[in-house]
Amino acid sequence: MENEEESVRTWSNDSYRYPRVSATRRYLLSAIVGVVIVYLLFFVRLPFFIFMPGTAEEIKPMVTVAKGSDTEKGTLMLTTVRVADANVVNYIVGLLHPYEEIQPKRSVLKQGESEQEYTQRQEYVMLTSQANAIQAAYTHAKVPFHISHEGVMVLQTLPGLAGEKVLKPGDVLLKSGDKEVKVAQDLLDSLKGKKPGDSVAITYKRQKVEQQATLVLGTLPQQEGDKGEARAGLGVVPADMQSVKADQADQQVTIKAGEIGGPSAGLMFSLEIYNQLLPEDITKGYRIAGTGTIETDGTVGPIGGIEHKIIAADREKADYFFAPKDVTYKDGTKVNNYSDAVHRAEQIKTKMKIVEIGTMDDALKFLANLPSK
Repeated sequence: MENEEESVRTWSNDSYRYPRVSATRRYLLSAIVGVVIVYLLFFVRLPFFIFMPGTAEEIKPMVTVAKGSDTEKGTLMLTTVRVADANVVNYIVGLLHPYEEIQPKRSVLKQGESEQEYTQRQEYVMLTSQANAIQAAYTHAKVPFHISHEGVMVLQTLPGLAGEKVLKPGDVLLKSGDKEVKVAQDLLDSLKGKKPGDSVAITYKRQKVEQQATLVLGTLPQQEGDKGEARAGLGVVPADMQSVKADQADQQVTIKAGEIGGPSAGLMFSLEIYNQLLPEDITKGYRIAGTGTIETDGTVGPIGGIEHKIIAADREKADYFFAPKDVTYKDGTKVNNYSDAVHRAEQIKTKMKIVEIGTMDDALKFLANLPSK
């Protein structure tokens, strides 16, 4: 009997201990599974970008004219598109959301281009757009100016070549050997007659710090038109850097747009610069948003994501939105900026008026005909 009772008590004690150990393991397993699920849902990046409404931002604080007018009663606004990396959660949200757009990364990035290089390209085209906007505004305001070349920016490096090992997107090349590099052609001229395996000293600037390095030239990929000869090069995609300088210092324009990238703010920058160069105020008290690239002659070009920019402008209570006119190219490709803008404006039932713009002159004529608010 004693042995039986002892046996029962031993079994009873074991039955009390084991469930506690099992519960601890279950909690630990649940926690691990939960962490894995959260990681898969939020931190695993999918090969897609999600485009959605960004911001409508006042341009005046970004633009300074040394001796410019300060009479702006209304507001000129650039508009942006927000771009996010897709994870499982926001991908599903993007599929269901009527005003979000999902695109494969391969359709946005150029062949062989990394996301870092894409970002750098957007920064470069923004700088180019600003230079075009300044030139267009100077031309319309009859301000004398000249162009200054300031080196060659590295937009992309080619894998396996010396440029990839030393240079980064955003570096500005200043010298190749003893030859000063002002434009991309200067770089090409400095390498004429050189062969793969030859060395060249490169002077470059990275984040305002001048540096030097010796690079061994490699064999560049074959291009259409090559006659079978091996071409020697650094393995970089170069882009000219230039600035527009007013002949008179008190009419010099500077733009600080922060981290905004891309060329689509060109039109609105040109209007803001023009407004500061004149004594009168072209806004007449209205809130005016818009988008569109700008050429040096004032031609306005189409952009992407205008449906998202309409929403951003409406949120900031814009009275008018300047949209690039619809364009049909020679190959039959159509870009319907104005039509798409009107369609989205009707969808969200905005009171904002959409104005079709083909040139800077179109925008100025529209503003000139507005009554003062």
